[in-house]
Amino acid sequence: MQPSEFLSIVAPAVVDVRIDGGVLFPSVSLAQTILETGWTIPSWNNLVGYKAGSGRTTEYWQGRRISKVTREATDDRGEIEIRTDFRAYDSIEDSLRDQVLLFLDNPARYGPVIRAATPREQAEALRASGYATDPQYASKLTSIIRTYGLERYDKEAEEIMEALEELRRQMAELQAMVLETEPPEWAQATVSKLVERGLLTEPRGDRSFFRALVVLDRAGAFDRP
Repeated sequence: MQPSEFLSIVAPAVVDVRIDGGVLFPSVSLAQTILETGWTIPSWNNLVGYKAGSGRTTEYWQGRRISKVTREATDDRGEIEIRTDFRAYDSIEDSLRDQVLLFLDNPARYGPVIRAATPREQAEALRASGYATDPQYASKLTSIIRTYGLERYDKEAEEIMEALEELRRQMAELQAMVLETEPPEWAQATVSKLVERGLLTEPRGDRSFFRALVVLDRAGAFDRP
């Protein structure tokens, strides 16, 4: 598979996972999928080298596995080949989201990965956490990020998250305006005066209603005979 084709398929999924609360920077996640798969999407959809481990199922992994030969670095024998079970997924999105659970469910081990402030720092934290046995894992990730300009996906995800946060803020303000029933503190004096004068019998309404009362009160509309 050509790099452009691989990225056209995997990058949108990586960005979506980041937006939904994923731990890894998109650039780091993409570099990891490239390093782990060699620019291929395996039929079992495991892009991150996630082994079967204890076998405990999750929301995104129902227990399917595949046995594969992989290379592992050791302290005493160098790099060796071993056969081990890897998780098999229904989709690449499930693979990426299952990895998020791995990080979040093991904060003692992956805390530095979660808290990393930059892609380079996160790549080094992945190596230090023992996610992979290759001592050059961090440098390989950062090299891939640099070579293919993958940090552009970090910017894309950040811009989308900022836009969503602004939308949530605006929706919260709108909801507060619609659902307001009791007068807010800044309208209390006006409402009390109107109730006392018999000009307002039901001091309830939305924020725009109370704002209009305050504006009229400041203009002296309620002081006229």
